Amino acid sequence: MGINSERDIEANMQIGPTDAGMVRIFIEAGGVEIPMDFDPDEADEIAEEIRAAAQAARQVKG
Repeated sequence: MGINSERDIEANMQIGPTDAGMVRIFIEAGGVEIPMDFDPDEADEIAEEIRAAAQAARQVKG
């Protein structure tokens, strides 16, 4: 399985701050829950990667 492999899996994702000062990405799919906590600097880096991927995807569609 890779980034370009499509799957027919439904998932829910929530993103928000925790009471411990972390940023949590919480994914639930097929009865499995995956909480991933990041410090704010790591979360900023992830956000930048998402923005860069969105820009690259726009160019592919372009």
